[in-house]
Amino acid sequence: MDKKKLKDALDYFENALKNCDLCARDCKIDRYKKQGVCGQSEKAKITNAVLHFGEEPPLVGDGGAGAVFFTGCGMRCLYCQNFGFSQLNVGRVLEDEELADIFLKLQKSGARTLDLVTPEPHLRAIVHALMIAGEKDFSLPVVFNTSSYIHAQTLKHLEGIVDIYLADIRYTDNEIGKRYSLVSDYWDVTKRSLREMYRQVGPFREEKMKGLIVRHLILPNGIGGTEEAMRFVAEELSTSVPVSLMSQYFPVHKALKIEEISRKVNYEEYNEALEILQRYNLKGWYQPLFEKMKGVYAKSIER
Repeated sequence: MDKKKLKDALDYFENALKNCDLCARDCKIDRYKKQGVCGQSEKAKITNAVLHFGEEPPLVGDGGAGAVFFTGCGMRCLYCQNFGFSQLNVGRVLEDEELADIFLKLQKSGARTLDLVTPEPHLRAIVHALMIAGEKDFSLPVVFNTSSYIHAQTLKHLEGIVDIYLADIRYTDNEIGKRYSLVSDYWDVTKRSLREMYRQVGPFREEKMKGLIVRHLILPNGIGGTEEAMRFVAEELSTSVPVSLMSQYFPVHKALKIEEISRKVNYEEYNEALEILQRYNLKGWYQPLFEKMKGVYAKSIER
């Protein structure tokens, strides 16, 4: 990993935290003095670091993805399965050296990738930890596992640092994003961020362990806007960008009290989404409904 790029990124993120605008919340809070809207200060906070076998197959390999689950998020999804640490701020604060040690331990344990889950609030600490770990021969591909609700300008400073962007398209309508995730401009922000990710790394290629993978969680009643999401990927990015079509939606947190998102996705909805993906000549992975309990995470979608 390029030391100069890491140093330049660290300088940028250290300065940005004084008037934080890293995610699209633009809270402008000095995070050296108080917590941002994400609930975080300048230090990293995590809930767990594990070898995770539930990510897309190329990111897992035989050893698992080295997943670091960070606390805090700029979004407030009413159905978030991880709301305990995304919204209730559960976790433990780490010094940068401790975070670097975790990266190195995951590598030593056989992880195929370093999977940074919801890293947006912690970019200063992450970049510094990568610098420290790099001095001790850290070499795993870095996965930026993101909601995509992050400024393209922020992403520009990760060029040459992030190898793989694992990026959500949650909704394709700003009003829907406001209703279910309490952010007013999700789709506008996400389109810009995805274009920047694609510019940096292109479509994911396993032989290079580099590129963009788009995730799309199917929500009940067509709330996620699958047709527009797949059209955007195919026509504005590339049909070579693999799509992970997820069926795992489960109503938790505040979703249980909202009728239109208070149930799981049914076969008809998921099959319709799969047909849309194939109609746009996209490939990737899908989760057969109910098979996840039998150990099947994802099956390949071929053109």
